[in-house]
Amino acid sequence: MLYTYVMLQITPSLHIDPDELAFEFIRASGPGGQNVNKVATAVQLRFDFAHSSSLPEELKARLLKAAARRISKEGILMIEAKRFRTQEQNRQDAIQRFLELLRKASEKPKTRKKTRPSKASKEKRLQSKRLRSKTKLERSKVSHEV
Repeated sequence: MLYTYVMLQITPSLHIDPDELAFEFIRASGPGGQNVNKVATAVQLRFDFAHSSSLPEELKARLLKAAARRISKEGILMIEAKRFRTQEQNRQDAIQRFLELLRKASEKPKTRKKTRPSKASKEKRLQSKRLRSKTKLERSKVSHEV
């Protein structure tokens, strides 16, 4: 099969060279009869993100946080795809999942703005606590002093 050389686009300004991706075809687990035992249809996509020149350092740090369990000690991101019955479909699925992961990691997280409760909200909370306390107090046993 002849593939055209196309850069994988993550964002409008960020592209990855397909040569940086390595594919290994393995036997899939699970149901499927003899076909599962004979044909290697599952795909392992490997991407050496630690040594990739395509990704900025900021994105690498966010990717490390987002996909920590999929990354080896050597800095290789591994995605396994075995949903479909053909190698090509599983290969495309692995690429799509890889791109989605990178797109998610490329989004900058919102910075948290410190907020304080308003005076009215504090008073409302304290009032509800007083009311609850009064309700519980009324439920307690009555002492009979003579």
